[in-house]
Amino acid sequence: MPNIKSAKKRVELTKVYAGRNQAKKTALKTSIKKFDAALAAGGAEASDAYKAAVKSVDRAVAAGIMHKNTAARKKSQLTLKLNNAK
Repeated sequence: MPNIKSAKKRVELTKVYAGRNQAKKTALKTSIKKFDAALAAGGAEASDAYKAAVKSVDRAVAAGIMHKNTAARKKSQLTLKLNNAK
């Protein structure tokens, strides 16, 4: 445990930021799982779920949760899944 006041504050803030990042990662994974579920069910909701999943991937890049090349790969995989399902 740190003794210096500013170091104690940094420890507390790190916990806050880690919690925010974890929440954003969880939301990202949830949107991708919703897309997979909609794709398996079929229908028009797969297209809407695709748009939501791509949007959440882009938000993750903007927040610094995901690297831009990882996001590009993930979006490409989602697009291939959607196109192959049609």
